[in-house]
Amino acid sequence: MNKSNIRKKILKLRRKKYSSKIFINFKKVFQILRLKKINGGVIGGYYPYNYEIDIIEILKQFKKKKYQISLPRIKKNNQMDFYSWTFQDPLYINKYGIPEPISRKKVHPNILFVPLVAFDKENNRVGYGGGFYDRYIQRIKKLKKVITIGFAYSFQKVKKINVEKYDTKIDLIITEK
Repeated sequence: MNKSNIRKKILKLRRKKYSSKIFINFKKVFQILRLKKINGGVIGGYYPYNYEIDIIEILKQFKKKKYQISLPRIKKNNQMDFYSWTFQDPLYINKYGIPEPISRKKVHPNILFVPLVAFDKENNRVGYGGGFYDRYIQRIKKLKKVITIGFAYSFQKVKKINVEKYDTKIDLIITEK
């Protein structure tokens, strides 16, 4: 199945099976980072949209542990950067309907939470099709070490994703199960 078909199928399934009561165990996420010797730094989060798993509580827990939180802002040519954000800061809605920070303080996360539509056992992902995250991950990995983490429902796992030249694997995918 090609990425477009996977995207359509999983987005429809995600809309149908969405639950705001899904819980991702913060302690599990934090423990994984500690095992990988990643302590402190900047979290590149995302504001949940289109029935994605809500990671706001996870971001709040990281904030309590003194991590700096940032969110992406879309730029021209399918590019994006991350900007410092606090839970008191206002957000604005971009042309895709995604909340973005108004901050002008650009940061470079060392922990990047990556939204995904589907994933496979090799940690390949299907996103929304714009390549924003693939481009950003390739660019930031030239600047610094970064760990990429995707959050998904277990039903978003597919058998195989055909990888293309610019696709970037995710280091870790955490599901509700």
